[in-house]
Amino acid sequence: MTREEKNKFIEDLDILLSENKNFYLTDISGLSAEESSDLRRLCFKRDVSLKVVKNTLLKKAMERNDSNFEEFYQTLNGNTSIMFTEVGNSPAKIIKEFRKKHNKPILKAAVIESCFYLGDENLDSLVELKSKEELIGEIITLLQSPAKNVISSLQSGGNKLSGIIKTLAERES
Repeated sequence: MTREEKNKFIEDLDILLSENKNFYLTDISGLSAEESSDLRRLCFKRDVSLKVVKNTLLKKAMERNDSNFEEFYQTLNGNTSIMFTEVGNSPAKIIKEFRKKHNKPILKAAVIESCFYLGDENLDSLVELKSKEELIGEIITLLQSPAKNVISSLQSGGNKLSGIIKTLAERES
Protein backbone atom coordinates (compact mmCIF):
# COMPACT_ATOMS: atom_id res chain seq x y z
CA MET A 1 0.00 0.00 0.00
CA THR A 2 1.49 3.34 -1.00
CA ARG A 3 1.56 6.38 1.27
CA GLU A 4 -1.20 8.00 -0.82
CA GLU A 5 -3.38 4.88 -0.52
CA LYS A 6 -2.81 4.79 3.23
CA ASN A 7 -3.73 8.47 3.61
CA LYS A 8 -6.88 7.96 1.52
CA PHE A 9 -7.79 4.90 3.62
CA ILE A 10 -7.25 6.83 6.87
CA GLU A 11 -9.37 9.70 5.55
CA ASP A 12 -12.16 7.28 4.54
CA LEU A 13 -12.03 5.60 7.96
CA ASP A 14 -12.21 8.98 9.69
CA ILE A 15 -15.34 9.81 7.68
CA LEU A 16 -16.90 6.43 8.52
CA LEU A 17 -16.18 6.94 12.24
CA SER A 18 -17.76 10.40 12.10
CA GLU A 19 -20.85 9.37 10.13
CA ASN A 20 -21.67 6.21 12.08
CA LYS A 21 -23.05 6.54 15.60
CA ASN A 22 -22.76 2.78 16.14
CA PHE A 23 -19.75 0.62 15.47
CA TYR A 24 -18.02 -2.38 17.01
CA LEU A 25 -14.34 -3.36 17.02
CA THR A 26 -13.95 -7.13 16.92
CA ASP A 27 -11.31 -9.81 16.54
CA ILE A 28 -12.14 -12.37 13.85
CA SER A 29 -8.65 -13.88 13.61
CA GLY A 30 -8.51 -17.64 13.36
CA LEU A 31 -11.70 -17.97 11.33
CA SER A 32 -11.29 -20.04 8.19
CA ALA A 33 -12.08 -18.48 4.83
CA GLU A 34 -15.44 -20.29 4.82
CA GLU A 35 -16.30 -19.14 8.36
CA SER A 36 -15.26 -15.59 7.52
CA SER A 37 -17.51 -15.67 4.44
CA ASP A 38 -20.39 -16.98 6.57
CA LEU A 39 -19.89 -14.11 9.01
CA ARG A 40 -19.78 -11.56 6.18
CA ARG A 41 -22.99 -13.01 4.68
CA LEU A 42 -24.74 -12.85 8.05
CA CYS A 43 -23.62 -9.23 8.47
CA PHE A 44 -24.81 -8.36 4.96
CA LYS A 45 -28.26 -9.90 5.64
CA ARG A 46 -28.60 -7.79 8.79
CA ASP A 47 -27.39 -4.49 7.24
CA VAL A 48 -24.07 -4.50 9.07
CA SER A 49 -20.93 -3.49 7.24
CA LEU A 50 -17.83 -5.52 8.18
CA LYS A 51 -14.34 -4.19 7.36
CA VAL A 52 -10.97 -5.64 8.33
CA VAL A 53 -8.48 -2.86 9.11
CA LYS A 54 -4.88 -2.40 10.13
CA ASN A 55 -4.58 -1.20 13.71
CA THR A 56 -2.07 1.54 12.88
CA LEU A 57 -4.33 3.01 10.19
CA LEU A 58 -7.39 2.79 12.44
CA LYS A 59 -5.51 4.51 15.27
CA LYS A 60 -4.45 7.34 12.94
CA ALA A 61 -8.08 7.74 11.78
CA MET A 62 -9.23 7.84 15.42
CA GLU A 63 -6.58 10.44 16.27
CA ARG A 64 -7.78 12.64 13.38
CA ASN A 65 -11.42 12.28 14.37
CA ASP A 66 -13.26 14.93 16.41
CA SER A 67 -14.37 12.30 18.94
CA ASN A 68 -11.95 11.17 21.62
CA PHE A 69 -11.22 7.46 21.05
CA GLU A 70 -8.19 7.23 23.37
CA GLU A 71 -9.88 4.52 25.44
CA PHE A 72 -9.89 2.29 22.36
CA TYR A 73 -6.16 2.49 21.66
CA GLN A 74 -5.48 -0.33 24.15
CA THR A 75 -7.73 -2.66 22.12
CA LEU A 76 -5.86 -2.04 18.87
CA ASN A 77 -3.69 -5.14 18.88
CA GLY A 78 -3.95 -8.39 16.98
CA ASN A 79 -6.47 -8.52 14.15
CA THR A 80 -9.19 -5.88 14.15
CA SER A 81 -12.37 -5.63 12.14
CA ILE A 82 -15.02 -2.93 12.36
CA MET A 83 -18.76 -3.53 12.19
CA PHE A 84 -20.75 -0.42 11.23
CA THR A 85 -24.52 -0.39 11.72
CA GLU A 86 -27.60 1.79 12.04
CA VAL A 87 -29.15 -0.44 14.72
CA GLY A 88 -27.00 -0.39 17.85
CA ASN A 89 -27.53 -3.95 19.04
CA SER A 90 -27.42 -5.67 15.65
CA PRO A 91 -23.68 -6.54 15.63
CA ALA A 92 -23.93 -7.83 19.21
CA LYS A 93 -26.74 -10.17 18.15
CA ILE A 94 -24.70 -11.32 15.14
CA ILE A 95 -21.65 -12.01 17.33
CA LYS A 96 -23.73 -13.92 19.86
CA GLU A 97 -25.46 -15.97 17.16
CA PHE A 98 -22.21 -16.70 15.30
CA ARG A 99 -20.52 -17.84 18.51
CA LYS A 100 -23.02 -20.66 18.92
CA LYS A 101 -20.96 -22.53 16.31
CA HIS A 102 -17.59 -20.73 16.44
CA ASN A 103 -15.36 -19.19 19.13
CA LYS A 104 -15.06 -15.82 17.33
CA PRO A 105 -15.64 -12.91 16.83
CA ILE A 106 -14.49 -11.45 20.12
CA LEU A 107 -15.80 -8.00 21.03
CA LYS A 108 -12.94 -5.59 21.67
CA ALA A 109 -14.95 -2.38 21.98
CA ALA A 110 -18.12 -0.67 20.79
CA VAL A 111 -19.57 2.79 20.36
CA ILE A 112 -23.34 3.05 20.62
CA GLU A 113 -24.79 6.57 20.32
CA SER A 114 -21.59 8.11 21.77
CA CYS A 115 -21.38 5.60 24.66
CA PHE A 116 -18.18 3.55 24.85
CA TYR A 117 -18.07 -0.14 25.79
CA LEU A 118 -14.75 -1.91 26.29
CA GLY A 119 -14.31 -5.66 26.40
CA ASP A 120 -16.16 -8.83 25.50
CA GLU A 121 -17.90 -8.92 28.89
CA ASN A 122 -20.24 -6.18 27.60
CA LEU A 123 -21.66 -8.36 24.82
CA ASP A 124 -24.74 -9.53 26.75
CA SER A 125 -25.64 -5.96 27.77
CA LEU A 126 -25.24 -4.80 24.16
CA VAL A 127 -27.55 -7.57 22.93
CA GLU A 128 -30.21 -6.37 25.37
CA LEU A 129 -30.00 -2.73 24.23
CA LYS A 130 -33.12 -1.64 22.43
CA SER A 131 -32.92 0.24 19.16
CA LYS A 132 -34.48 3.67 18.79
CA GLU A 133 -37.29 2.14 16.70
CA GLU A 134 -37.99 -0.55 19.32
CA LEU A 135 -38.20 2.07 22.09
CA ILE A 136 -40.54 4.27 20.05
CA GLY A 137 -42.72 1.22 19.33
CA GLU A 138 -42.92 0.36 23.03
CA ILE A 139 -43.82 3.95 23.95
CA ILE A 140 -46.56 4.04 21.31
CA THR A 141 -47.93 0.72 22.58
CA LEU A 142 -47.93 2.03 26.16
CA LEU A 143 -49.69 5.22 25.10
CA GLN A 144 -52.29 3.33 23.08
CA SER A 145 -53.15 0.86 25.84
CA PRO A 146 -55.16 3.25 28.07
CA ALA A 147 -57.03 4.65 25.06
CA LYS A 148 -57.87 1.14 23.84
CA ASN A 149 -59.11 0.19 27.33
CA VAL A 150 -61.37 3.26 27.51
CA ILE A 151 -62.77 2.64 24.02
CA SER A 152 -63.41 -1.05 24.67
CA SER A 153 -65.08 -0.21 28.01
CA LEU A 154 -67.32 2.34 26.32
CA GLN A 155 -68.19 -0.08 23.53
CA SER A 156 -68.97 -2.96 25.88
CA GLY A 157 -70.80 -0.62 28.24
CA GLY A 158 -72.86 0.70 25.34
CA ASN A 159 -73.89 -2.82 24.39
CA LYS A 160 -74.89 -3.60 27.98
CA LEU A 161 -76.81 -0.35 28.30
CA SER A 162 -78.71 -0.90 25.04
CA GLY A 163 -79.47 -4.47 26.15
CA ILE A 164 -80.87 -3.26 29.48
CA ILE A 165 -83.02 -0.59 27.78
CA LYS A 166 -84.32 -3.15 25.27
CA THR A 167 -85.18 -5.61 28.05
CA LEU A 168 -86.99 -2.91 30.05
CA ALA A 169 -88.92 -1.79 26.95
CA GLU A 170 -90.01 -5.39 26.27
CA ARG A 171 -91.21 -5.81 29.90
CA GLU A 172 -93.43 -2.75 29.71
CA SER A 173 -95.17 -4.04 26.59
